[in-house]
Amino acid sequence: MPHGSLSLPARLCLLAWDSAETDVTGADRLPPLVRAGALVELARRGLLVDEEGVATPADLDSETGDPVLDGLLELVRESRPHRWRTWVTLRARITLDAVREQLAAGGQLRAEKRRVLGVFPTVEYALERVAVVDALREEARAVLLGPVPVAEVSERDAALAVLAGAAGVLADGGQHRGRLEELTERCGAAAPVLRTAVREVWTARAAASAAN
Repeated sequence: MPHGSLSLPARLCLLAWDSAETDVTGADRLPPLVRAGALVELARRGLLVDEEGVATPADLDSETGDPVLDGLLELVRESRPHRWRTWVTLRARITLDAVREQLAAGGQLRAEKRRVLGVFPTVEYALERVAVVDALREEARAVLLGPVPVAEVSERDAALAVLAGAAGVLADGGQHRGRLEELTERCGAAAPVLRTAVREVWTARAAASAAN
């Protein structure tokens, strides 16, 4: 699967990998980051809409064809109403696990089955295609830091750079707030959702830093 066809949450998951170390950077903040990407993607496609701050399915039947996004859409439909900020962290590991399985199936990650304490089965993931991550990182940094003009950035690439910047997986987004705001505005109708998601990603990042 070429990286151009990857969804926003899948791209965010890959960007969190340090290609030099083939390991995840900031693994503890990865679930909310990937979930935020999925929420923004669904909002961008008009499948989740905002109703007084509550993430609400636009209808009961639409699907994206992407199992990760459709899984989250089904979860929202089957759950009681929650605000966007709640969904960024609520059961976020479900979305992360689905994304990693998808990336392993596509060959970007390698799934390695292990047993904890020799008894409990678990799956660990390793980066399989370093070149894909390097290309993604180069493109995203050009959007976040320039020189790509904001007017030439797609909505998806803008959202990717904003969320990755907030999570600190590309660069410290706090040093580029003006650029982040311009990129957020570039996301059009999904911009309010993106702003909420970014605040929660910042919060998760701060909590992870405090815990470490």
